[in-house]
Amino acid sequence: MTRKESIQPTRRRLLLSGGSLAALTTLAACDKVLPTRFNGVDITGASYATDFRLADADGRERTLADFKGKAVMMFFGFTQCPDVCPTALVRAAEIRKLLGSDGERLQVIFVTVDPERDSPVVLKAYTQAFDPSFIGLYGDMQRTSETAKDFKVFYRKVPTGSSYTMDHSAFSYVFDPKGKIRIVLRHEQSAQECAEDLRKILRSA
Repeated sequence: MTRKESIQPTRRRLLLSGGSLAALTTLAACDKVLPTRFNGVDITGASYATDFRLADADGRERTLADFKGKAVMMFFGFTQCPDVCPTALVRAAEIRKLLGSDGERLQVIFVTVDPERDSPVVLKAYTQAFDPSFIGLYGDMQRTSETAKDFKVFYRKVPTGSSYTMDHSAFSYVFDPKGKIRIVLRHEQSAQECAEDLRKILRSA
C-alpha cells in the first residue's frame, strides 16, 4: 500500500473512505447466504476475518466460539487514540441502545493495536468506560500483527516527539450469531444505519 506523506493522520486512519473499501469488497466471496441489503459493506462468505485468538483483561484466551449466539462487532484501535476510537465506541454504545432488548445479543470487542502501552488494566478501564459489556482484547506484538493481517487491518506506529501515536484502519467487522463474518461498518455510518444492519443480522439468525 503506497501512501503520500501529505495525507493527514486522521485521513490515514479513515482508510475505508477510498481504496481499502473497494479492496475489501472484491475480497469477499460472490455467493451470498442471504439476499439482504445492508448500509455497510456486505462481505458474507469472505475467506478472511474468520476467527481470532486473543486474551481478555483477565488473561483468558478468547475466540469467536465464546460468543456464539450473539452478533459480534469488532473494532481495532488503541486507548490513547484522540478521536477515531472514542467516536467508534460511543457509536457502538448508542447502537446497543437503539437495538433495545436485542442489544443484549450484541457483543462489542475492542482489539488493541498498541499492546506496548495498552495493558490489560488500561484496556479494561477504557472499554468499560463506554459500556460495561464491552470487552477489550490484546495479544503480544506477533499475535497482534498476525490478527491484523488476518482481518486485512492496517496499523503502524508514528513517532511524535518523544512518544508515538498509531495510524490504523477505522472500520468495524460484524459477525452473525453463528460466528460467520457478514458486514463491514464504515466509520462515517450513523448509529442508526449500523443498528438497522445489526437488527437484520440478529433477526436472520
